[in-house]
Amino acid sequence: MSLPFELKNKELFRNNAYVDGKWIEAPSGKRFEVFDPGNGKAWTSVPLMTASEVDNAVKSSHEAFLKYSKVNPRVRAQRIYKWDQLIRENRDDIAKLLVYETGKPLAEAYGELDYSTGFTWWFAGEAERVRGTIATPSAPNRRVFTVKQPIGVAAALVPWNFPIAMILRKVSAALAAGCTMIVKPSPETPLTVLTLAYLAEKAGFEPGVFNVLPTDLDNTPSLSEALCRHPNVKKVTFTGSTRVGKLIAKHCADGLKKVTLELGGNCPVLVFDDADLEQAADQISALKWRHAGQACISANRIYVQSGVYDKFTQIMADRARALKIGHGMEKGTTMGPVTTPRGIDKALAHVEDAKKNGAKVLFGGNKVQIGDGYFFEQTVIVNAHKDLLLAREETFAPVAAFFKFEKEEDAVAQANNTSMGLASYFFTKNVDRTWRLLENLEAGMIGMNTGNSSAAESPFGGIKESGYGKESGLGVAVDEYMITKTGTLTLADHY
Repeated sequence: MSLPFELKNKELFRNNAYVDGKWIEAPSGKRFEVFDPGNGKAWTSVPLMTASEVDNAVKSSHEAFLKYSKVNPRVRAQRIYKWDQLIRENRDDIAKLLVYETGKPLAEAYGELDYSTGFTWWFAGEAERVRGTIATPSAPNRRVFTVKQPIGVAAALVPWNFPIAMILRKVSAALAAGCTMIVKPSPETPLTVLTLAYLAEKAGFEPGVFNVLPTDLDNTPSLSEALCRHPNVKKVTFTGSTRVGKLIAKHCADGLKKVTLELGGNCPVLVFDDADLEQAADQISALKWRHAGQACISANRIYVQSGVYDKFTQIMADRARALKIGHGMEKGTTMGPVTTPRGIDKALAHVEDAKKNGAKVLFGGNKVQIGDGYFFEQTVIVNAHKDLLLAREETFAPVAAFFKFEKEEDAVAQANNTSMGLASYFFTKNVDRTWRLLENLEAGMIGMNTGNSSAAESPFGGIKESGYGKESGLGVAVDEYMITKTGTLTLADHY
């Protein structure tokens, strides 16, 4: 099967599993196909690994951990910096792979790469910032020390919507801490993950430090469970739906494993009468339509104060109309397909529910026929209310629903009326209100006059049923891959 594109560095294309420094087929010889969402056609295949291959991969990672955990932090930092350099040098090729896996436009693929390499750069520095403590306690003649040590083998279960960002945010933190990592990529996006593993190998990471086990949708649950339950896997990090996150937590509970869960969102945006409407429209449009609405932190419910409701929804509808739908590699495309056909089904269900229950479709609302690709119109819905599926569920598609509110306290109550708590956003020029909203909105991340609040320097993670634990940020993310030991020393009371 020939590739539908040319790569400058042909060595980058890797479509075998990667275990213990070897590019291998599945023992069964079976492979599964990877599809281009822009045309619905398979363009390559990768080995179909199963739960029976987990033990060998973990053994490799554990043996590598015993050595890698002792590597000097400066050396770990140098290797991560080298990895970062190689990713940047191959930016054009990796972006193409990302387009054909996820469907996102090429410009967005470059955007994800530029955002993602912020993590390799940041965590290279974090490798040398790990610190313990020393204190004099209340008991006489004693000193208390704490030391940080890497926890062990970590497993990463990652989604398809931002595969490069998810890998670099998780793996870079683990490598900085001194852990080894096994990645189970999404069945839709294994190629970019395998490419990153190849570049990690070229950066000098030893066999077993970074293993990749691709598998198909049917085998994902059993392989993931095997990783979670393996006694030598000490840490699991998962990004995905709340439903699956709860299963992951249950699997890990039996072994009392350390877990980070970054789960679903039903993110609200509040636009007040005093907001800069052009600024709000710029920020919310980028947030809503990026990757066809397929981001956990995307705007899901947009609450607009009554005084500017009609004006603002018209501005947003005009901007939506200006988007150009097409294959991610086509010149001028500003919104690509959804990544899986399931995304179209959910979008249609939400639009039909809105129409049946009194909301109005101002623009869009239909599947778009472009070859056999998975395209859905950018959709603007007004007169939305709390009883719609759009209000209760994460859409994960290019559907923007606008709700009207009168008072600040009503908007906050509606925004918080969800089991999720990943991100919330608001737009206002009132300083007092800004502080109130920061404290009163129930979310792990708050965007204040911004729709783009994620960066390597700031902690990423939610509250409520959006999960627990933090990724990125100063100190906290590396801590997720470490244990703290306490040492107590009693001094002699004489010389």
